[in-house]
Amino acid sequence: MSEDWISRFQGLSRLPERIRGILDARSTVIRMPKGTVIFGPGNSPENLLFLLDGTVRVQQLAENGREIVLYRVQAGESCVMTTACLLAYEDYSAEGVAETDIKAAAIPRAVFDDLISQSKEFRTFVFSAYSKRITDLFHVIEDIAFQRMDIRLAQKLLDLKQGDTVKATHQQLAAELGTAREVISRQLSEFQRRDWIKQTRGNVELLDEASIAKLAQSETS
Repeated sequence: MSEDWISRFQGLSRLPERIRGILDARSTVIRMPKGTVIFGPGNSPENLLFLLDGTVRVQQLAENGREIVLYRVQAGESCVMTTACLLAYEDYSAEGVAETDIKAAAIPRAVFDDLISQSKEFRTFVFSAYSKRITDLFHVIEDIAFQRMDIRLAQKLLDLKQGDTVKATHQQLAAELGTAREVISRQLSEFQRRDWIKQTRGNVELLDEASIAKLAQSETS
């Protein structure tokens, strides 16, 4: 394998040549189709994956049965959940699903352990990425706890839109926002009453994107 994949990760490309050589020699590029469950609760991580192409959705099932999307791993990123489990020698407590077809470089646990203990540069890369994602997770928690649902839903519609349409069910939007489907249904009905959207099965058409954007940018009262 060449080191081409390493150059796609800014932190890795700055590592000493010896460390890059180890990553190159000991890594394997893997591919998984859309919908693959990459990891799940109770499983132990065997590799740290560096995502080269595609998107992975990391989600958790709450005790009340509600599904919550924690974050997404995009191309050029690694998964903080996997990092945490590798560092703590613990099993996963959440699920990672390939949202698209994906391609990733897999670093075996043994290589990860060796580099964490031996390379200051590799440790810095791992913990920098870890701290950034933890900060993102705190923002998710803050939003769920304190921000108004109509504002969060407006923001999510803008984030997920393709053209002027969001392809998502009420249940999928509820999972994205960590709430109940009924809450999303009521709020979408209110948006529709205002003529901001039009709903069809599995789709939300944005009719008045300017009003939705204005709400998304408003402050929580």
